[in-house]
Amino acid sequence: MGKYQGYEEYKDSGVKWLGEIPEGWDIKRLRFILKDQFANGLFKKREYWGKGNPIINVFDVYAENNIVDVSTLDRVECDDEELSKYSALYGDFFFVRSSLKLEGIGKSATLLDPSEQIVFECHLVRGRPDYSIIDPKLLISYLNCHLTRATLVSKANQVTMTTIDQSKLKDIFIPFPPLDEQQAIARFLDYKTKQIDELIAKKETLIEKLDEKRTALISHAVTKGLNPSVPMKDSGIEWLGEIPKSWKRGKLNYFCQIISGGTPDRNNPDLWEGDIPWVKTGEVNYQNIYSTEEYITKEGLNSSSTTLVKPETLLMAMYGQGNTRGRVAILKIEAAFNQACLGISPLSNLNVYFLYYYLISAYKYIRDTGNESSQMNLSAGLIGKISILIPNLEVQQQIVKFLDQKIAEIDKQKAKVKEAIELLKEYRTALITNAVTGKIDVRQVPIP
Repeated sequence: MGKYQGYEEYKDSGVKWLGEIPEGWDIKRLRFILKDQFANGLFKKREYWGKGNPIINVFDVYAENNIVDVSTLDRVECDDEELSKYSALYGDFFFVRSSLKLEGIGKSATLLDPSEQIVFECHLVRGRPDYSIIDPKLLISYLNCHLTRATLVSKANQVTMTTIDQSKLKDIFIPFPPLDEQQAIARFLDYKTKQIDELIAKKETLIEKLDEKRTALISHAVTKGLNPSVPMKDSGIEWLGEIPKSWKRGKLNYFCQIISGGTPDRNNPDLWEGDIPWVKTGEVNYQNIYSTEEYITKEGLNSSSTTLVKPETLLMAMYGQGNTRGRVAILKIEAAFNQACLGISPLSNLNVYFLYYYLISAYKYIRDTGNESSQMNLSAGLIGKISILIPNLEVQQQIVKFLDQKIAEIDKQKAKVKEAIELLKEYRTALITNAVTGKIDVRQVPIP
């Protein structure tokens, strides 16, 4: 793999998916390197949570570098018997034994910094290795490497919930170098993955800066215009500040037609799987909409409050989880939409793409129009009262053309950075897999 050499001699591991391993290595099933039997975790009602001892839950297993971060753990009240039975000690690792998603099954993390008595919850299985013969960091790297993850996923049972039997976990084969070599591989992986993660973090910071540049560019263009020498006036709105003197200001519903949506009866199959595209709030995500996840029939359209609107209609999400509320998108097809969306069709003196950019710049203001603590806080009435700016049509078109070009350039830059991040992640994954399975020899690699 690149600059890293393999071992001088290899032998057949006897495990088809693992292939050859270095001559001096052994193969052991996981069960034979455990100090104790697997154990299921603690179940406590929610009334006992919030204080007491730290507890490792499923979310903590999806940790960076597969190491439990003790500083972020929730707490739960435990008695002495529970503290003893469900203890989480140095070197213990924790499997996800059931998951809504197939790729989540068997995910594991290890505990390396138990600063106080810690327990683990019932959706996890605890493994306690004999770390006099196995390095905990190397073990957790192997359990989460690409080959092992693929094997665990293939052994999962899928019904309504994806699960995996403990016996299948115990039967996983572990490549087993001598202990000093295990520690050398673990040190190498600590050093190299830290380097890679730092590079990824820098590139992710660059993406954040590009996003900030994009937002600032849009905001300035749609509130100040492209000509810095035009006379300005006070807009009368704090977040807008000064605006070009010739621009008009008014309420959204004065310059646009506001259109409500709806949902056909979910219990009537005759209303669904037709040929009319139907948009959900999750699809309103700053992207032009060319297709939808669901379709309704003509009967579904006629029997509900949804409306079929023309292409170039702007949609806004009125409520939803996370950052959904206030997002916008433009339809490029004729479509209907649900009641959590609002259709906005500009009149002749307003360019829909200018309005689209303006509403992006007004996102925070729009969210503040309602209540940040509520998911269902925007309505047609509130949205209709949003203050918007109206330059003349020629200026609107110039601004749209300018922003289309500049944002395309930024998006191109972002795509290159994202591609570089994906390549780094792929390299990280391959490096870990090759190191823990002996495909490369890292014993002599200098570690500062």
